[in-house]
Amino acid sequence: MTGPPRDDDAAVIVQSLEQPEAFALLYDRYAADIHRYAARRLGEGAAEDITADTFLTAFRSRARFDTGRASARPWLYGIAANLIGRHRRTEIRALRALARTGVDPVAESWTDGADQRVTAQAAHGRLAGALATLSAGDRHVLLLIAWADLSYQEVADALALPVGTVRSRLNRARRTVRRAMGADPTVVTESLEVAHGQG
Repeated sequence: MTGPPRDDDAAVIVQSLEQPEAFALLYDRYAADIHRYAARRLGEGAAEDITADTFLTAFRSRARFDTGRASARPWLYGIAANLIGRHRRTEIRALRALARTGVDPVAESWTDGADQRVTAQAAHGRLAGALATLSAGDRHVLLLIAWADLSYQEVADALALPVGTVRSRLNRARRTVRRAMGADPTVVTESLEVAHGQG
């Protein structure tokens, strides 16, 4: 089977309508990214289910994919965000526990060095508390940009929102997080990066 070009997810989806096994290419391309994002939001246990459900939902609804878009990445993150939204109580409980204890088992494994761990845990606690106070919509926008590295347009596509709404939700979320982190924008940026595993 000759597959479509690597960068044309729409062609993969079109091909999968006739050859369902072609859809596995999208899984190969994006499953690890979706899993990492879901794990950051809900933990490892739920990430497996979210990832599987994301691709099952995408496969079942692939005939409705907008083939005018070359990349399926925002579409897949949108499906994952909706599924994560159904686990909202689990996410809020985890964020509140992190705010109380300062221990994030996911980020812990990514953070090296004792000094860095102490700093990161203190920041994670404040950050988690701030994230727990955000509305689900604001949290989705902030974390799709911060942890999934989506652009404003990709977030708009993922969540079926106008770009202006994405911008306003992001600004509102950043203000809330800044206030919780002591109004220092560098602390907010560094906290999100460390929590995302870049620290």
